[in-house]
Amino acid sequence: MTLEALEAVSPIDGRYWEEVRELAAYSSERALIQTRFEIEARYLIGLSGVGLIRPLTDQEQETLRKLGPEMSLDQVRRVKEIEAETRHDVKSMERTFREMVAGTSLEDLTEMIHFGLTSDDVNNLAYRLMLNRARKEVITPTLNQLIEEIAERAEEYRDIPMLARTHGQPAVPTTLGKEMAITAVRLKRQARKLAEIKLTGKLNGAVGNYNAQTLAAPEVDWMEFSQTFVTSLGLEPNLFTTQINPYDDMVELFQAFQEVNGILLGFDQDLWRYISDKWLVQELKAGEVGSSTMPQKVNPISFENSEGNITIANGLWEAMGRKLLVSRLQRDLSDTTVIRNVGVALAHGLLAYRHTLAGLRRTSPNLEKISQDLNHDWSVLTEGVQTVLRRAGVKDSYRLVASLSQGQEIGPEDWINWVNGLPVDQSVKEELLKLSPKDYLGRARELTDLALKEIRSS
Repeated sequence: MTLEALEAVSPIDGRYWEEVRELAAYSSERALIQTRFEIEARYLIGLSGVGLIRPLTDQEQETLRKLGPEMSLDQVRRVKEIEAETRHDVKSMERTFREMVAGTSLEDLTEMIHFGLTSDDVNNLAYRLMLNRARKEVITPTLNQLIEEIAERAEEYRDIPMLARTHGQPAVPTTLGKEMAITAVRLKRQARKLAEIKLTGKLNGAVGNYNAQTLAAPEVDWMEFSQTFVTSLGLEPNLFTTQINPYDDMVELFQAFQEVNGILLGFDQDLWRYISDKWLVQELKAGEVGSSTMPQKVNPISFENSEGNITIANGLWEAMGRKLLVSRLQRDLSDTTVIRNVGVALAHGLLAYRHTLAGLRRTSPNLEKISQDLNHDWSVLTEGVQTVLRRAGVKDSYRLVASLSQGQEIGPEDWINWVNGLPVDQSVKEELLKLSPKDYLGRARELTDLALKEIRSS
């Protein structure tokens, strides 16, 4: 089965393939088949360890450990050929396994392949192994790269005063660095949570009671065996299951991805607005076209692309979480259709991280425009003024300042007359006259430093 990118139904396998292709090692159909083989092969080694099959030589154990990871494409295709006949993916894997050991020193173990197992004993472990590996090898490094880039910008822009907006309206000054630091801290905290979520595994038969194993080999402590085996895969054993291992752990991870993506979505939208306001400017790329009809355009397409991919990713995470928590009785098959889309959700998230990173790397602050907009209206200082008046004992100072400033614009030249008209002592006026938007920053710089310290300490 071959795929031409221009004929792919999904843009993940077409337009965006080159940007996400490393996920194929962890979420493709080939990866799933190879991981199933890996589990079945390691299971045979485990059976040998408890004396249920003969001792395996070192060479045989090494052969089994390599069986899944080193499967050829032709061997994987053979599984699909058999599946076309059986219409059962795990059974086709088992039959292919039997073919692969035929004529080898392992041939005598043929009947112990898949001994006492149900399909989900293999699948629940395979999907979690693949998800764990994708998280560790692809997603987390990319996310950390993005966080570090944002943190570097926070440090670089630490001392750039900038107008903050609430409800889209001028509020009070902040710094560009501090606003970057907020996103970096939020993402880092969530990335830490993402890395700490433990996935589970089960190996307990058709409805979770070890029925067949106990009947066929009562001398083996199957609960202890399954816990040891699952732990060896880097997963936490779950003894309490139906035929399926409940997806509670995976849904928790999906929700963590949603939170990461939600944080990034807000960041994308803020940077988009900063570009729109000309506070950030984008580096020109030779030969790049911003519009098919407007030659002057340099569009913030990286942030828009990220926003779109986040929307798709979070839609998939939410849908999978809603579906996978529910299974009819001891199991139904609807979960298998859904869980196959984990790689798609990961890929859209990965695209978002990379496009935000690309967009960030081509932006720089327009210091002149940032300063111009910050100093346009000094009424952004009135929060501080009414607070100082409260301290000075002026009655109902908020209403007083509001009556003099609400809906008004106060220019730099008007500031002196405005302050001198306030009903306060001259000493208070002198304190306020020293104030300017670029200086009214509170502890923004110190907060940026603290944020960077937290990010880099973790």
